[in-house]
Amino acid sequence: MKLIYKEHLFEKGYLVCDPSADADDVFEVLFSLASLFNIRIVSGQKLARRDMIAFASEQLGVNVPQPFYRGFPQTVREMSPDLLLFDQLLHYTKTYGLGMFEEAGYSYFEPLFERVAFREKTAIRDYVIITEDEAYKKLNEIVGNLLLGSRPLNDSQYAVVLEYVKEFDPEIERCVSKNTAIRLLADSRNLRFVRFLSMSDVIKLVDEINYRCYQNENIKKLNLKNQDRKFITAVINGLFEARRCDIETCCEKKAIWCGLLHHIHYQPHDELSMRFVACMRGKENLSAYARFEKALSEQDVSKAAAILRAEKSEAAVLRNLSYLISRCRTPEEAASVADSIRSDNVVVLIQLLLHFSDRSCRKEKRDFIFTKYNRLKIHSETDAEAEKRRSFVPEQYADLICAKIRENLCNALKGRLGKVYIDPGMRSIALPLQENASQGGVGVLPKGSRIAIEPGKKIRAFTYWEKVNDIDLSVIGLCRDGRQAEFSWRTMYRNQSAAITFSGDQTSGFHGGSEYFDIDVAAFRKAYPDMTHLIFCDNVYSAADFNSCYCKAGYMTREIDDSGEVFEPKTVRSSFLINCDSTFAYLFAIDLEKNEFIWLNAARQSAVHVAGATSLHFLTRYFDVVPVINMYTFFDMAAAELVGDPAEADVVVSDNTADHTDSAEIIRSCDFDKVLALMN
Repeated sequence: MKLIYKEHLFEKGYLVCDPSADADDVFEVLFSLASLFNIRIVSGQKLARRDMIAFASEQLGVNVPQPFYRGFPQTVREMSPDLLLFDQLLHYTKTYGLGMFEEAGYSYFEPLFERVAFREKTAIRDYVIITEDEAYKKLNEIVGNLLLGSRPLNDSQYAVVLEYVKEFDPEIERCVSKNTAIRLLADSRNLRFVRFLSMSDVIKLVDEINYRCYQNENIKKLNLKNQDRKFITAVINGLFEARRCDIETCCEKKAIWCGLLHHIHYQPHDELSMRFVACMRGKENLSAYARFEKALSEQDVSKAAAILRAEKSEAAVLRNLSYLISRCRTPEEAASVADSIRSDNVVVLIQLLLHFSDRSCRKEKRDFIFTKYNRLKIHSETDAEAEKRRSFVPEQYADLICAKIRENLCNALKGRLGKVYIDPGMRSIALPLQENASQGGVGVLPKGSRIAIEPGKKIRAFTYWEKVNDIDLSVIGLCRDGRQAEFSWRTMYRNQSAAITFSGDQTSGFHGGSEYFDIDVAAFRKAYPDMTHLIFCDNVYSAADFNSCYCKAGYMTREIDDSGEVFEPKTVRSSFLINCDSTFAYLFAIDLEKNEFIWLNAARQSAVHVAGATSLHFLTRYFDVVPVINMYTFFDMAAAELVGDPAEADVVVSDNTADHTDSAEIIRSCDFDKVLALMN
């Protein structure tokens, strides 16, 4: 079985048995998995094979490069700020000054330090060992669920789907996400994926090819090769033959269509294609949005909403709800628009619920977040833009809309499932709605999920890398008054303490480097009372993209007085591969007031290679996701009946090993595919 499949299944709690592997050391393998990684095999023990030890070590980390200060954190705290700074300057002189990156660099002045045996309490990981046949059945289910989801896939999920499609050429009946269908069509060049698209999607296809193949983000300046022109022409002709030509929607991007048709030298061949080409090259605009804007200019909000509903879809009304509500002149008019919402589109309803519940979107100046090529793009509203903006939604209107959306959502989900048991811990797990810019790996959760930090524990964030000289792990503190405080290689020589400790800036890691931060939340709160949150970032100082090197990041939960090695696989709660085509990634955050860990995990479209150069306040919108809607409330809405005993349930929603019937469906926080499929 291919490595990409085994890695994806490992993330979901499965180890795959290689049928050709020696079966003589079953007990020794089980013992090693438990002692090294705290992996408990709850099913399939007889399938344990020796190669699983090496495989698990690759996923969780064993031979991780040592940090600059090998006695971290104790030895770091014993050194004075001046000595710490001088130590690093010598290292920089050797590496950046003399260009000597061949060997890993370590401290010149660090005192001798002897580690004790590892003796910390750690959490158990439950895993199941399955045969290859069972693994392929699981994969088929996972791929099918991912194709049923309407949300764009992240690069890790998409890579599994693409590899599976290429290897097995399955008969795909549905591909709900246009984004996924476009990527599969662009990568496979198999015209059967055209049946999941409409003519208006061709522009997105061209944009995808233009970026992936030519690294060009400007679709208005095309320079495609002849083979790509022929392929796009074949796609357009296929859509004409299938009569999937939504001319009015294409009119929304007439200028781009006109340029594309000219660039590929398109020649119409029948009545429909001739009418389409004439329309794209003509002056008349048949777009429903043109009539929508005309109705709004006449201050007829109800008519504008009716035009979108009739000529586009109910989802189009929902996506323009802020625009519509902001044009309402009275509360009665806003209530009328809210009452007209009639939709069973669960994904759009949840997105809007989160949007209108976000207090930051009600401020005078806003941050706009969207994704392009599976990376976050952020635009902060300028003073001039804020002054000209008319789409401000008053507080009372937003609350009105939230109530109506929640009512629609309950009606749309009601009775989708039978008897459901939901672990109370699922109240802190977010729904996987905005994950296309995230990275895949062990312990990855949906963005905005929260995990309580255990008493007596600290958070040790880590990153390690190869094939690049320098990657920096940094922490940005958000203050109550809006200020940001930077804890990084530039500042930590004077900030080392029991509250926050940095392992030193490793700048010669081409063949392996690592960095760590230790955060004792209670001590940090006392030392920095004005800070509310800490945000962890990874950036490639060497200015290369993450996808051109090897980089893993994650966190461990360690005891305040930790023992053993700096990197202990038993204590790793998450480890994920950062492989985005960017130099900057957000990892996670800590809520200092609530003593909770918050999942972020997002790649930013950026060439920034130094932390602290950009504002991170836009990330606060992810801090309050779970109070609005979470895994518990979602499945509560979808359940025909909630039960208190998992043995009585048709569906068990829990990360914990629970007693249940063999026929019950298990849904965990890592089962993004199942949740996405259920939303549709």
